[in-house]
Amino acid sequence: MGNIRYRWLALIAVVAGVAGWLVNDWATRNSLPAPALSVYGLLTVLVIAGTTLFLGLRVRRWQQGNRDRELDPIAAARTLVLAQANAYAGALLLGWHAGIFLDQLPLWALRPGHTATWAALAMIAGGVLMIAIGLLVQRFCRLPPDDFNGNGGNTGGPNSAREPGDGEYA
Repeated sequence: MGNIRYRWLALIAVVAGVAGWLVNDWATRNSLPAPALSVYGLLTVLVIAGTTLFLGLRVRRWQQGNRDRELDPIAAARTLVLAQANAYAGALLLGWHAGIFLDQLPLWALRPGHTATWAALAMIAGGVLMIAIGLLVQRFCRLPPDDFNGNGGNTGGPNSAREPGDGEYA
């Protein structure tokens, strides 16, 4: 399985930011509330990010030698997929709410306690947290290089051209 593409994360954030800004601009012109998630959305983000981190730490403990219980390779692969989905969803949330925040920013002087602006800021922080946890857990799910000759090196095998320390993801 491949790495998270940072360009894709950036592209998702920028496209979602433009969309969030346009939708919020349209909503403001039509006297509708800002389309930002509430505090309950932030709680959901925290639960999802915490669950992803918990599962990633389980994989990391197993890789560091704590092998009291056998780690299911399918569970490790699912943890990796969850981490990558977490990062992409975080980029989407970050971009959408950054667009809303930038559109609401000029109105902050007129209504300083506006909840949509604070909710957008909180969801931006939640998006950054999701991206960070997704990238961290992806790193936890990295497999060591193959050992073909039994002495810790990877010489003699089909992947011997790889650098020492390079690994694949689950």
